[in-house]
Amino acid sequence: MQAKITVTETWLRKHRHLYDGATRHPFIRSIRDGNIDISAFKTWLGQDYIFVRAFVPFVASVLTKAYKGSDDGNGDVEVILGGVAALHDEISWFKKEAFKWGVQLSSIAPQKANQEYCRFLESLISPEVEYTVTAVAFWAIETIYQESFAHCLEDDSKTPPELKETCQRWGNESFGEYCNSLRNIVDRQLEKASDDVITKAEATLLRVLEHEVDFWNMSHRRT
Repeated sequence: MQAKITVTETWLRKHRHLYDGATRHPFIRSIRDGNIDISAFKTWLGQDYIFVRAFVPFVASVLTKAYKGSDDGNGDVEVILGGVAALHDEISWFKKEAFKWGVQLSSIAPQKANQEYCRFLESLISPEVEYTVTAVAFWAIETIYQESFAHCLEDDSKTPPELKETCQRWGNESFGEYCNSLRNIVDRQLEKASDDVITKAEATLLRVLEHEVDFWNMSHRRT
């Protein structure tokens, strides 16, 4: 008997071009191929630090919505709580890396693509936005990073040694398993969601993909 095709699998097949654009972006390929301009990496580092700080209240809101809108037996709260806890270490890592690369975080202003992405996250925090919709955004954001940086760790990659730690942070198998747990949450929620919520959730996925591409563009072009 064939396994049932989940909603997320249907979406990823349907929007493969956009998804590949986010996970195989020229910025990521330049890391993988070993020809990245380090100034572009430093741009990404500073801008992503700003983004992660805005990501914290968003993930906290997903946790609150999971508490109110999920079945306790599925463990959604525990899975998402793990993501909240990991953000403390992530922010510390960004500060450590910024010091190593001579990036002055206190003097960095968010660029336009970053500002728009952060505003998008803020819009999802609203209590009126369904748990399923925010869970889709959370899963997509985490998974795009996991798949992007895992690509830079493949056997035939030429990722510079000094960037291996960055790639390992999101590209490791443990983080991949975490992303799969988020995807399972999303698919469970989508199975019982109304057509209206599914439509909004798919639109949210597309917005995330577009913002991710814009974010990579911002770093790659350094504009």
